[in-house]
Amino acid sequence: MKVTDHIDRANDTLISYEVLPPLKGGRMQDIFDMLDPLMDYKPPFIDVTYHREEFIFNKRESGYYEKIAIRKRPGTVGICASLMHRYGVDAVPHLICGGFTKEETENALIDLNFLGINNVLAIRGDARKFEDRFIPEEGGHSYAVDLIRQIEKMNKGQYLDPNLDNAAPTDFCIGVAGYPEKHFESPNLDSDLKFLKEKIDAGGEYIVTQMFFDNSKYFNFVERCKAIGINVPIIPGLKPITFKSQLNSIPRKFFVNFKDELVAEMQKAESKEAIKQIGLEWCIEQSKELKAAGVPCIHYYTMGDTETMQKILEAIA
Repeated sequence: MKVTDHIDRANDTLISYEVLPPLKGGRMQDIFDMLDPLMDYKPPFIDVTYHREEFIFNKRESGYYEKIAIRKRPGTVGICASLMHRYGVDAVPHLICGGFTKEETENALIDLNFLGINNVLAIRGDARKFEDRFIPEEGGHSYAVDLIRQIEKMNKGQYLDPNLDNAAPTDFCIGVAGYPEKHFESPNLDSDLKFLKEKIDAGGEYIVTQMFFDNSKYFNFVERCKAIGINVPIIPGLKPITFKSQLNSIPRKFFVNFKDELVAEMQKAESKEAIKQIGLEWCIEQSKELKAAGVPCIHYYTMGDTETMQKILEAIA
């Protein structure tokens, strides 16, 4: 079932999770062990992230360095199929521009279609480490909106090869990313919302937001989206803070802000347990307020922390 169908049929706020593929050499069982206790809360769909290749440099005997491309977290499509088989939920693979040509994107979508996976989250993806800006694959897409247009064309039976006869249309539900505090590359929120509107007009059917720690940012984002004609479901994304170091690492990596009250409480905490409890309670209060406001779904960036997620979900049930 499509994500939008789940939302349309729900009588209450849904929940969904996001999982990372294990590092190469890891086990699928580790994902099952993390998710098994959380399935009691009946998420209708689970997102699986995709990670582009990275480059490493191996020193050769000659003294020169050899540039090698590796993918540290492969397996997104296989994980999606495994989750659907084990739990009977819908899987939402992330599809990125980085590292894909248009032909490779088309082939990946064909594989997903054959597996019965009809939801995708279409995003540009990040720049590689040690690159100061996003560099697309030669023959690939530079922007998420172009990726969305390709998927939407396939939904109409239009493939890259114009000579195909009676090409079967796909039926993907396309999710897109939204940024309540704007994408870090946008000059301001108005500009960012303009690009978001383009993604929706191109075929995006729902929005999942970047994590935020101030619900007023989300509510303001929703109102501004409506004001420019974005009327698709907007799913808030939340992440509980569990370490004091995240006060610095999360803003640096994800370009989001923490409320003053949360920072003050975290800085006063004197133990790891106290820090984790503060982060837990903050996420619970965020969740309760969002649920009371009638948001369509709350998307949790679980990152493998089953215990914390169980406490949150028990508190808001």
